[in-house]
Amino acid sequence: MLLTFSRQQRNGSLPDPAITAAPPGGEALPVRVTDLSVTFQRRGVPVRALRGVSLEVKPREILALVGESGSGKSVLGLTLLGLLGGSPAPEVGGRAEVCGIDMVSAMPSERKRARRDHMGAVFQDPMTSLNPTMKIGNQLREVAGSSREAIRLLELVGVPDPARRMSVYPHQLSGGLRQRVMLAMAVAGKPDLVIADEPTTALDVTVQAQVLSVLQDLRDEVGCSIMLITHDFGVASQVADRIAVLYGGRLAEYGGMGEVTASPSHPYTAGLLNSRLELDLPRDRHIATLAGEPPDPRDHPPGCAFAPRCPHRMDVCSETVPQARGAHSHDGSVACFLDGPPTGSASGLPGAVSAEAKVFQAAKVTEETVVSLAGVGKDFQVAAGMFSKTRLAALRDVHLDVKAGESIAIVGESGSGKSTLLRTVAGLLPPDRGSIDLPAGKPQMVFQDARASLTPWRTVGDILSDRLRDVPGKAGRQRRVQDALAQVGLPGEVANAKAGQLSGGQCQRVAFARSVIVPPPLLLCDEPTSALDASLAGVVLNLLQRLRREYGMAVMFVTHDLAVARFIADRIVVMYLGEVVESGPADEVVGHPLHPYTKALLRSVPKAGEPPFRLPGEPASALAVPTGCAFHPRCSAREESCDRRKPDLQPVAVSISRKVACVKEPAAGAALALEAV
Repeated sequence: MLLTFSRQQRNGSLPDPAITAAPPGGEALPVRVTDLSVTFQRRGVPVRALRGVSLEVKPREILALVGESGSGKSVLGLTLLGLLGGSPAPEVGGRAEVCGIDMVSAMPSERKRARRDHMGAVFQDPMTSLNPTMKIGNQLREVAGSSREAIRLLELVGVPDPARRMSVYPHQLSGGLRQRVMLAMAVAGKPDLVIADEPTTALDVTVQAQVLSVLQDLRDEVGCSIMLITHDFGVASQVADRIAVLYGGRLAEYGGMGEVTASPSHPYTAGLLNSRLELDLPRDRHIATLAGEPPDPRDHPPGCAFAPRCPHRMDVCSETVPQARGAHSHDGSVACFLDGPPTGSASGLPGAVSAEAKVFQAAKVTEETVVSLAGVGKDFQVAAGMFSKTRLAALRDVHLDVKAGESIAIVGESGSGKSTLLRTVAGLLPPDRGSIDLPAGKPQMVFQDARASLTPWRTVGDILSDRLRDVPGKAGRQRRVQDALAQVGLPGEVANAKAGQLSGGQCQRVAFARSVIVPPPLLLCDEPTSALDASLAGVVLNLLQRLRREYGMAVMFVTHDLAVARFIADRIVVMYLGEVVESGPADEVVGHPLHPYTKALLRSVPKAGEPPFRLPGEPASALAVPTGCAFHPRCSAREESCDRRKPDLQPVAVSISRKVACVKEPAAGAALALEAV
């Protein structure tokens, strides 16, 4: 029996639990999911990834699936694609229809036909989807049918110089260009539905904005519907028409994007929104975060899965699973027993931490220097042909001093040299020019993928004990390990666990514990929150702010997120093509940017209700840095001399604590001379 929703439900935002039969000849929606459940078997233990989800996607609509890791978002997308894997095969119940074809009960040949005729897919890491041994043109021709059509598709998704890009390999493209190639392949067959699974995660804000803008263009020009899977409310709010919030494998809230964002009805949705990092967030107060951890899909709690973390829970929440009903504050639906919107916090119950309730102690910044970089340069030799190599200038004449207790955020697009700078300071890469002085001692480093940085066959206690070789006695080392775990909010029994037994957030906290168990003078953080859920990222940032104040550490924090940079740092350093183009106090750089590149980065930060800002062009290759100002080919404010004159980084008239490398900003000395005249 073909299923559909009533006219009222189609005009609203949420399918009602009561689903009626479609009239004969009724148009099939691009997506109709009905009571979908998916259970995997892991070593004989059932893992319930989805538990009775019902939703729909309308023609030419962008629906955002939002929720923390483990909520079931990607499993839902893979079910619709008919690509659920696993051995043994997962148990799947309910229906997952794409253009009238049930991807649960259909034969493999029918699912293959549905993917070919009706669907396209874009995944988080395009390098895992593109064939590294084939040129882009060959891969596109397989789906487009001709070189002419392949070039047209590249033009459609905004790839500059598409004819030339046809002859390159995936590794020769930037992350943003690879993602756009994947979008071109996804829409080659003019699909009715494109499933985009975290297509912007860990991308720079400028590239993220470009990808989101392309998604909107594809919806308008190809006429397809899009299911956007993301953990970022800011990303969803820029492009989505409606939103489905998943938690613990169930649908928590479902409605219009603007309505849900403005007035959520479920405490979980409200908690996610409160956890967002905004550019105007108070820097001296804790980020509001959700208490506890998402439920273990192997052992869901009875009743509402969110009850253990909910500040509004009642007795019924721990006993009965709430069913979808009309939301309090919008035309959609919510699965919650709470009468009224989730405002404030219930007395005496755990839940979202009030940002006003906790204030960080003041940072103790002194004049002592913990690291000094003078004219640092770093080159890499890269292949330029079968038998030749060429020089890539990753860092070019970097000057930077960091004071004891000071926090520095380093921002910029991929390829700007941020991570290379951090690894050079850490001693993982030797500089080719200039000098690095570390008078206070050796720094410690926290990496983006904390799990990969923890030895998988060793326990957490053994890993942390490696830094305590000078501490006499096993009992003394064990006490220090327990103290370090307590400092990062982990229970003592974590010392007996291995990395594979911990969640992503727990692994990140272990990485911090390892770094501060012997407090270093300088902590280096390379994108430690870029791929984390908003609430978990808030937990990590709160932790870092507390630790650096308690231990008096200096911090160098690499990020592409300006909101994170402003919250974590006393000073922001903006890099472009291996050089510092602007630096200054965090609030001043964010509130009054001076360099055109900094202004573009800030305009690219997602803002609800505003279209994504697209910075023209692509970053120039470090193999061929433009003459003059490296940013001038993309700069809307460039002057005639910008392609010839390379501006120096120097103090500016507006504030002697600010430095900028731009010909349009007068130096402080020049401004004083003019005033004297």
